[in-house]
Amino acid sequence: MPKMKTKSSAKKRFRMTANGHVKAQPAGKRHGMIKRSNDFIRDARGTMILSKPDERIVKTYMPYDR
Repeated sequence: MPKMKTKSSAKKRFRMTANGHVKAQPAGKRHGMIKRSNDFIRDARGTMILSKPDERIVKTYMPYDR
């Protein structure tokens, strides 16, 4: 069987933790910061662990990073 391809967009946006969870950046930090509250900007710092349903979707895009 040929190898399955990893989605290029997924490998740029997500990383796997050692326990198999998916890390991602919070949404909403690309532009338009002037209209966002300071609390939102502070909470959207760093990375977050995706929820289980979102994690299942991302893992189908990255077949070899489990």
